[in-house]
Amino acid sequence: MFIDHLLAAQADPVAAYAMTTGRMWSLIAAGLGLAGVAAGGLGLARATGHLRRRTTSDTTPGTGTGTGTVAGTGKRGAVVALAAGVTSIVIGGWVIGAAKGGPGTGYGIVGGYLDLILGLAAVVLGVLVLNRARRPA
Repeated sequence: MFIDHLLAAQADPVAAYAMTTGRMWSLIAAGLGLAGVAAGGLGLARATGHLRRRTTSDTTPGTGTGTGTVAGTGKRGAVVALAAGVTSIVIGGWVIGAAKGGPGTGYGIVGGYLDLILGLAAVVLGVLVLNRARRPA
């Protein structure tokens, strides 16, 4: 199966708001990249201690509120950010490589470049979280 078959070439001009296969793949990859950035950001906040989880031992009796002194390492967020970021980069590169025209042709090339940026940001955040999680406390 070739890329041209998955990103079906269109002979007719494409409407500005038409959902083509190239735009669809770019949108999917952008969602993955955005989810990776969010997971990496939350993981980084957790690893640095800015985002804390509340535990039952931290609650004041009768109030239901706590100080939340337990901070996780954020490794799960790092793994999610890395996986989503790499997937976004691969799909974005695939869309850019398969595009036969520039912006406005319906091939999703603008979204492909956005996917590369979001995927790179997610990977960088994931690496930062892993580096923070490895440090001794």
